[in-house]
Amino acid sequence: MKLAVFDFDSTLMDGETIDFLADELGIGEQVKKITEEAMSGRLDFFESLTTRVALLKGMDYKKVVDICANLPLMPGAKELVPELQKMGYKVVCFSGGFRIGTSPAREKLGLDADFSNVLHEKNGVLTGLIGGDMMFGYSKGDMLQRIQSLMGITRAQTLVCGDGANDLSMFAHADTRVAFCARDVLKKEANVIIDTKDLTKILDYIKA
Repeated sequence: MKLAVFDFDSTLMDGETIDFLADELGIGEQVKKITEEAMSGRLDFFESLTTRVALLKGMDYKKVVDICANLPLMPGAKELVPELQKMGYKVVCFSGGFRIGTSPAREKLGLDADFSNVLHEKNGVLTGLIGGDMMFGYSKGDMLQRIQSLMGITRAQTLVCGDGANDLSMFAHADTRVAFCARDVLKKEANVIIDTKDLTKILDYIKA
């Protein structure tokens, strides 16, 4: 058995979930600037996440559900996941974003599991609060180690793929490290770099 862990936003999904939500509120540019600072490693991930989510306060929850159910998948995602599973990989998504987005994608792609955060809603609107497993810069690495321990998987049997600074922590615990259309901060730690929006390119670098 092997393990493949993918980031969600701008990796399995073509874009950033929070940017799609912010666009609906007319604050897209404001939120995108904070996202870019965080993904480039210039801003603490936890601070950036809580700041951005706070800006969504008051948004209609049904609208959030609708947007997140229709997020665009990255080219090659639907083809890549079953191919990896045929090779014996368990394919998992780790996201510093939201379960409301990763869970529909898990079903569409046939992922084995998804780990992400939960947007808090009350009385049908977002409260601007968030909680979950992926709140900090170190969260993905921490969760990866826990899953490896549970499954008896070594770093040599682990593939990780992401695009931003909050993926660095999981890069520390995998022998195959894919930087996918990534920021320079992540490319420096990768041993596979793909700059084309086609996830099936990963298959060129791994053996069955």
